[in-house]
Amino acid sequence: MSAARWHEHVAIVTGGGTGIGRATALEFARRGVRVLITGRHAEPLEETAAEADGIVPVVADVTSEEAARRVVDRAIERWGRIDTLVNNAGMFAARPLADADAETVAALFATNVLGPTLLARAALPHLKATRGAIINVSSTFGHKPSPGAAHYGASKAALEHMTRSWARELAGDGVRVNAVAPGPTETPMLERSGLTPEQVAAVREAEARRIPLGRRGEPEEVARWIVLLASPESAWVTGQVIAVDGGLAVA
Repeated sequence: MSAARWHEHVAIVTGGGTGIGRATALEFARRGVRVLITGRHAEPLEETAAEADGIVPVVADVTSEEAARRVVDRAIERWGRIDTLVNNAGMFAARPLADADAETVAALFATNVLGPTLLARAALPHLKATRGAIINVSSTFGHKPSPGAAHYGASKAALEHMTRSWARELAGDGVRVNAVAPGPTETPMLERSGLTPEQVAAVREAEARRIPLGRRGEPEEVARWIVLLASPESAWVTGQVIAVDGGLAVA
């Protein structure tokens, strides 16, 4: 789409310092979109912002109501509107039932369910004003069982259900709500999950073997679908969960 079609468009992208969030912010910026990116650490956010004009980094943990409001207020103070919210920030943890602990399960749901809820609620009046869009980033494992990752999958299943429910709830206000469900993608999430380097390498190899197209995805391949769902070309699309996973969901 031409930059003119994105005139004055403003997007918030959580988890914008690395991986899919970073690729999404850059994809938006290439189209002339003003982008506010959030994350818990300043350095990766600043590195993303340095890659393109129009990207503003804000350090925030949006599992906090105060932080969610602050992120939205910052976008409104700077640009006066919000057209798209991308709830990309996520947490992965592998725990078989025998090793499940309250702290990890609570953290998964705080990041993957509570954070998107608080930010969407804070942004909602502004999204109604622009008849904007919410795009949630789920996972293949939000609808495909994965032994040892039940709670991660359950948190993403909750996000997918919220996507469909919000789509019904907000359609009358002209706000579209969709999700992208990536398969295993080349992001730092595995390294941050507590696995050893050897375990990470083994997981990557095993995942690639299971994917019908024979490889893990690249963040840019997912980002393009997020941007498409935010665009006017998708004006009649809501309540959908789009699998971008090399065919893993049907394997």
